[in-house]
Amino acid sequence: MKGKTWMQIFVIYLRYLIGFAFIFASLVKIQGLRFTAESGAANPINSAWHFFETLYESGIYWRFIGLAQFITGAMLITQRYAKLGAVLFLPIIANVFVITISYDFRGTPIITALMLLSTLFLIYWDWDSLKVLINKAPTNSTVKRLEHNRIWVYLGIIFLVITTCTKFFIKNEYIPFSFLLMLLIGIVGLIIGYKRRRLYHI
Repeated sequence: MKGKTWMQIFVIYLRYLIGFAFIFASLVKIQGLRFTAESGAANPINSAWHFFETLYESGIYWRFIGLAQFITGAMLITQRYAKLGAVLFLPIIANVFVITISYDFRGTPIITALMLLSTLFLIYWDWDSLKVLINKAPTNSTVKRLEHNRIWVYLGIIFLVITTCTKFFIKNEYIPFSFLLMLLIGIVGLIIGYKRRRLYHI
C-alpha cells in the first residue's frame, strides 16, 4: 500500500490539511487575540466560551498554545519534518479532542475526532522508523517515497507563507480568496508532483 502513488499523495495532502488547520488556528493565539468574537466571561463557568475566555486571559499560556500549534503544523506541511510533526501533533490534538467532548461544542468533536484519527494514521504510516520511540529497532523501508521530491517541500512553504500573510495582513472578507488561491496552487503542485513521480521510480 505504501508503494502506491495515490496513497502517498493522499498522505502528503493530509499533512497539508491538518497542518494548515493548526497553523490558521494558532495565529490568533500568537497575536494574543480572543478565539471568539466577544468575551465569554459572562457565560456559565462550565461553558465552552467561559473556558476559552479563561485561556485567553492567561496571556503567556494562550500565546504558548498558539506557538506550539504553529510549530507542529509547520512541521507537518514541510513534509521533511512531518514525522516529528505527527508525533508532536498527537498529544495536542488528543487534548483538543477531550476538551471538545468535555464541553458543549456541538459538531466540533466530530472534526477533532477526525483530526485525531488522521494523526494516528500518519504515525502508523511512518511506524517503520517511529517504532524506535518504544525501543524497537527501526525498519529500513525500500519503498521509494514521493514525498522526498522537493516540490512538496516548496509547496508546503508556499502554503505556510500564504496562511500567515492571510491571517496577519488580509481582511476577513477577503480570506476566501486566499483559500481559493491555495486550492489552485495545490492542484498545480499536484499535477507537477505527479508528473515528476518517475524520478522516484514509483
